[in-house]
Amino acid sequence: MTQQEVRQPATLREEAIQRLRKKSEFHIHLTVYLLVNAGLVLIWALTWRGFFWPVFPVFGWGIGLAFHAWDTYRRPEPTEERIAREVRRLTRRGGA
Repeated sequence: MTQQEVRQPATLREEAIQRLRKKSEFHIHLTVYLLVNAGLVLIWALTWRGFFWPVFPVFGWGIGLAFHAWDTYRRPEPTEERIAREVRRLTRRGGA
C-alpha cells in the first residue's frame, strides 16, 4: 500500500490547506523582503552612496528567506517508515 492510499481524503484536504498556507506565507515573506530591501537600497542611493551597507540586511535576511523557501517547497514529507520508527523510539523512551 502506498502512502497516498493510506491517507484519508479529509487528511489530504487538511494537508493541501496547510501547504497552500505555507506557500502564501512564503510569498508574503518574499514580498516584504523585496520591498524593505529595495527601500534600504534607495535610502543608500539617495544619501551617501559610499560603502554599500544594505548588503548586510539583504544577505542576512536572504539566508532566512532561503530556509523559508526550502521549508515551503523542498522539504520532503515523512514516509510511513520514518513515522513508525519515530513512534517506536518515543515508545521506548516513554517506557524506560
